[in-house]
Amino acid sequence: MESQGTAGLSTAALVAIACNTFVAFLLLLLCLIVYRACMVPSSPESLPVLALSEAEAQQMSEHKYLLTS
Repeated sequence: MESQGTAGLSTAALVAIACNTFVAFLLLLLCLIVYRACMVPSSPESLPVLALSEAEAQQMSEHKYLLTS
């Protein structure tokens, strides 16, 4: 009879436990990435990259409707 100090677990069982632990870590990392990705707004064109002051925003809106000859 084999009586090792690993509580009777074979090498294949220890490898399976290690692989399952690694896969569980990868799944946890994937869930964290998906959670962080869901926090980002899906339409970035509605949010300006650089915030304009109110005067600049008003000037931009005035220039939008200004007709040039």
